Amino acid sequence: MTDAAPSPADPAADAAASDSSGVAVLDRAFALLAAFDADSARLTLSELSRRTGLYKSTVLRLLGALEHGGFVRRLPDGQYAIGPQPLRLAAVYQRSFQVGHVIEPLLEQLSAASGETASFYVRHGLQRVALFRVEPARSVRASVQVGQGYAIGQGASGKVLMAFGLQGEPDLPELPEADAIRAQFWATSWGERDPETASAAAPVFGVGGALQGVLAISGPRQRLEQGDTMRTACRQVLEAARNATAALGGNVSGFTASLAALAVTGDTAHLPRNPTNAQHLLGAIEQLDGERAKRLSPKE
Repeated sequence: MTDAAPSPADPAADAAASDSSGVAVLDRAFALLAAFDADSARLTLSELSRRTGLYKSTVLRLLGALEHGGFVRRLPDGQYAIGPQPLRLAAVYQRSFQVGHVIEPLLEQLSAASGETASFYVRHGLQRVALFRVEPARSVRASVQVGQGYAIGQGASGKVLMAFGLQGEPDLPELPEADAIRAQFWATSWGERDPETASAAAPVFGVGGALQGVLAISGPRQRLEQGDTMRTACRQVLEAARNATAALGGNVSGFTASLAALAVTGDTAHLPRNPTNAQHLLGAIEQLDGERAKRLSPKE
């Protein structure tokens, strides 16, 4: 009795298995890179193993490949840190939006004028990502990490991205005040992501009305709550967003109208903080528009 001849290999199955194995390796390498953050810039082999759930032998093998590619570097004390390659890719990512030449100088001016942190956000899935940021010299300030993803449903910049971006997408959080934000061209937040931080944001458009991103001012809540500081922040961020939109070939008429209304009524003082009812907010805006009309009408 002879042994049966082995069945011929299935090339498609072999290719699928190879692809699956390759994807798994990439997933593990990405998990290692994601283990580092601003508070954990240096990690030991043991800590990387703990954070990723991978065996030390697997971690060591992957670190060798990542180090060879410049994504990770081994420090003299045996710990590991991010290498120079991600920095190069981050610069490429920033340049891909083709707005840096306009946005960065405006952020410098916005931070200097407001004395607060000025940032430019873009949407990435269900997150808002800080693409550019300028922080003031003062010691007490809002901290924003460039490249860090934040929940899109929290913060003034996230609200603006949702209000002026694509509506009705699956998994997007609800935004009851979306109509009001589109009408007034700005949004504020009070302690939504961080209970001690407040912010104001406005959209930036390009040719054809395409949303390019969002400019935002953020600072300590206690400081922005004083007097008409938030109203001033709204005006400053609107002016910067208008200038950015003009430089990128967008239509600035909406900003002009919003700035005029803000100057006449000072509407941020009247609007509720963290509104949960769009009709409430829209009613407030309609009331302010009525007040503005009365003030601008000729006296009898």
